[in-house]
Amino acid sequence: MKLIATSLSTLGLLLTVSVTLSAADMTVARLYDSQLSIAESEIVPLVKAMPQASFNFAPTNGAFEKVRTFSSQAKHLATVLYMTASAAAGEKPPVDLGKGEDGPDSVMTKADVVAYVEGAFKYAHKTMNTLTAQNQLDLVPAPFPGMPPMARAAIANLGIWHSFDHYGQMVVYARMNKVIPPASMPAPPPAAKK
Repeated sequence: MKLIATSLSTLGLLLTVSVTLSAADMTVARLYDSQLSIAESEIVPLVKAMPQASFNFAPTNGAFEKVRTFSSQAKHLATVLYMTASAAAGEKPPVDLGKGEDGPDSVMTKADVVAYVEGAFKYAHKTMNTLTAQNQLDLVPAPFPGMPPMARAAIANLGIWHSFDHYGQMVVYARMNKVIPPASMPAPPPAAKK
């Protein structure tokens, strides 16, 4: 069921991107990079908007035993983005990812987490821009142990939808701390004509 929901979500992103970009300008790299840009435009401002005092917040009221904190969500999101981008590129991650999918222990402060998340998106953009019609279906080792080889583009897409999965959780955490996600803020009024 989750795969169907993810596929529908991806299809929605593809339709949005296809309307935004003209067919003449579309390349495989642009297709995936534009989807990544949408995720980045919502996730990075949210991470920056969460106050330092709430950065280690995790819900406790309800079924929230052993869930990640807001900071841990952001680190996990960035770590998986590094993992998927490096796998799609067929190279080692450019930074220390720590153990597992939780990110390095050295990334602790809000400034560290913001820089880590921004670095992950920058690296993922580099990878997206290497995808072509010729290489997008090349099978490469999957980013997670025990998974069979995957197509480069499938791995790239995994990084995008996974980021949105955690973005949704981070939005809930932010709202529980009275932070309106920047992507939900009303647009500023138009400037007055002189």
